[in-house]
Amino acid sequence: MAADGFRQNRVYKAMNRPLTVLGAERRLFFVALIAGGAVFSLMHSLVGGIVLFVVGVIIARVATKHDVEILRVLFNSGKFRRRYDPMKQDHIKIAVRRHDGQN
Repeated sequence: MAADGFRQNRVYKAMNRPLTVLGAERRLFFVALIAGGAVFSLMHSLVGGIVLFVVGVIIARVATKHDVEILRVLFNSGKFRRRYDPMKQDHIKIAVRRHDGQN
């Protein structure tokens, strides 16, 4: 304990760092991996699968650099359409009442 009574805790950088694989957020990396594997399996094209995987990882790295939680925002945008669509407006009536503490 410090002399002035304040408590000090150690903070490790690894606890706040996003989980990444090759610089891309891990879920986006696995989406690119699955997409590349699907093209390889369905189209019987090794080059097509590798190209799609590499392009997917590059896009995932750019998305991760821009915003780590972009995948969560995309998934939640389907649930909360009104919140994420600025052109839809629901008019809500709001009443402000003053409470003076007297009955």
